[in-house]
Amino acid sequence: MTEEKIYSKFPKHYLAVDCVIFGYEDYELKLLLYPRGFEPLIGKWSLMGGFVQDDESMDNAALRVLQQTVGLNKIYLEQVQGFSEPDRDPGGRVISMAYYALIRIDQHDKELVRKHGAHWWPITKLPQLIFDHEKMISIALERLQRKASLELVGKELLPDLFTLTMLHNLYNAIFQKQFDAGNFRKKISSVDMLEQTSLKDTIGSKRGAYYYKFKKSQNHENVLRIVKQ
Repeated sequence: MTEEKIYSKFPKHYLAVDCVIFGYEDYELKLLLYPRGFEPLIGKWSLMGGFVQDDESMDNAALRVLQQTVGLNKIYLEQVQGFSEPDRDPGGRVISMAYYALIRIDQHDKELVRKHGAHWWPITKLPQLIFDHEKMISIALERLQRKASLELVGKELLPDLFTLTMLHNLYNAIFQKQFDAGNFRKKISSVDMLEQTSLKDTIGSKRGAYYYKFKKSQNHENVLRIVKQ
């Protein structure tokens, strides 16, 4: 039996990618969603996604979707997991690999986002979503929280220069809880990943707060245990 006949015996499925795109703005972790442009469920809120083409890998398909959506090439991207329930998409047998991405909202192409009808939603106030996208978001958020509990995140979400208060607020938004400011600063000082600059933010306080930046060479052996304080 030829290879063609062997392969023809098995069912064929569509392969897609869905991107959980996180951003941070106004003290809130946000998610980029868009109204689905085709049936089924046209017009309903959806993650940004698309089908994997014949000449690309799933990773490359996810990067293509992100570039076409937000106009950025260098994006932190992490594979979450596959979703393959037979009835997950009423349009056909579609297996989707979910990814989560971290981007700077102040750096993405706003006109391109508007062109797709996309909108940044606070993670705590999401609309009803199609298919199993809520489950994708929930698992992606858990992955982000796990990453943030083991290493210092923020480089992909905060400005190049930021205060420790800004970093503290970001962590509050990621975990959706209020961390004690004193304990948080102690944990931050225990890892060698930030560099204090000579610049100060004089708007937030009279004394001013020093701006920090991520070191170019980070020691990833130093980890945070923010969640277990």
